[in-house]
Amino acid sequence: MNHLSTKAHIHLIAICGVGMASLAGLLRSQGCRVTGSDENVYPPMSVFLEKLGIPVLSGYREEHLEPRPDLVVIGNVISRDNPEASAALRLGIPYISFPQALGRFLIGSRRSIVVAGTHGKTTTTALLAWVLEQAGWDPSFFVGGIPVNFSSGFKEGGRSWTVLEGDEYDSAFFDKGPKFLHYKPEKVILTSVEFDHADIYRDLEHLKGAFRRLMETVPSYGTVLVSNEYSAAVEVSRAANCRIIFYGRGEPAGWEARNVCVEEGGSFFEPSYGGRSEGELRLSLVGRHNVMNALAVYAMGRELGISQDVLWNALASFAGVKRRQEVKGEAAGITVIDDFAHHPTAVKETIEAVQRAYPGRRLWAVFEPRSHTSRRRIFQREFCQTLGLADRVVVAALYRPEKIPEQDRLSVAELVREINQGWGDNRAVYIERADEISLYVRAEAKPGDIVLVMSNGAFNGVQEKILEALERRAF
Repeated sequence: MNHLSTKAHIHLIAICGVGMASLAGLLRSQGCRVTGSDENVYPPMSVFLEKLGIPVLSGYREEHLEPRPDLVVIGNVISRDNPEASAALRLGIPYISFPQALGRFLIGSRRSIVVAGTHGKTTTTALLAWVLEQAGWDPSFFVGGIPVNFSSGFKEGGRSWTVLEGDEYDSAFFDKGPKFLHYKPEKVILTSVEFDHADIYRDLEHLKGAFRRLMETVPSYGTVLVSNEYSAAVEVSRAANCRIIFYGRGEPAGWEARNVCVEEGGSFFEPSYGGRSEGELRLSLVGRHNVMNALAVYAMGRELGISQDVLWNALASFAGVKRRQEVKGEAAGITVIDDFAHHPTAVKETIEAVQRAYPGRRLWAVFEPRSHTSRRRIFQREFCQTLGLADRVVVAALYRPEKIPEQDRLSVAELVREINQGWGDNRAVYIERADEISLYVRAEAKPGDIVLVMSNGAFNGVQEKILEALERRAF
């Protein structure tokens, strides 16, 4: 374990982040004593850590480093003036970033496949890991979510391959490079490149620079599989000095998904290369974006030499990832779905996928502007165009608006007004808090409605609150 004993005490600062919690589980499975701290403790990660018996200390305090740990992992949300981080530096406790920890404790000498891109990383990574698992390859993997098939966001498998979700976000306050630069990829899937993470990237050109650096890390004997539906992805792929394969319906041509058919509970399509179909397969997910994710995995599987039969069976049996179009429950004839969407492209794709999966049913979009980018005015117009696709729209208050300069903030009032002006029928409302949203849905929703909740955070448990309110509703 690189000079640490199997009984080493490792402390994680900001342990309740999706990736950090999974890292904690990985370290615990390797026999380490693991502790952590966070100021935002909420499901599903809080439940996940509790089940693993990993104590989570509330808030950030110097005393949380007592007894002195052998190593501290510092999450990228932590600033240098954080009390615990500052204490670790002052006390001379060894520290590393989250991606450095993955490179050290999981990747090691394994061959690495990295899934990167603005959209689709989590589902694509989980699906590829499931394919390798079903092929009998015993892969290691690390994904920023909880795949239903594995019930965990990580697995330490055999010594051959590891599959990782490659995040373009910066690594830590002491390492401003993207996380994926630590993952030593032999193969890369690049799903998309659009502007995001406005808190660390100035513009799309700045962001493309990060992806170019990833392309440059792939060895000459490696492979890059790139979506040709995003011009920026095609552009940055040219920095790779290895074989490049494309997929999608754009140019340059490559793998395609033909005869796509989406229905409630799944999708059908024919993966084709060079105009030659490899037969129809079934995917247990809905939405064209998930078909593209599956096409990428299928193409990478064929590149790895996995048989068509294994690929067909694995894609059909993949059960998805929590918080990705996850049905939370049904009450009073109303279905509540939870999704992580927060970029306007992802919001649009999710709304359209749910509409296709539940044809003829009225769709609610309940949206929390929570990510660094969605809280800014950058996508004011785009959010109007995408949210307006739903039949009813509820927009919550910006999460921690004080963190965004007032002149740069998304205007929720303006967003609601623009939706109603552009789409009519007063379909959009602004409701500040989760409790009030649940009461509004309880009063206004009708049997047969679908309530789609979209946020990249806890959203104060609004999904469960809506279900509880609906269960109390008398007809």
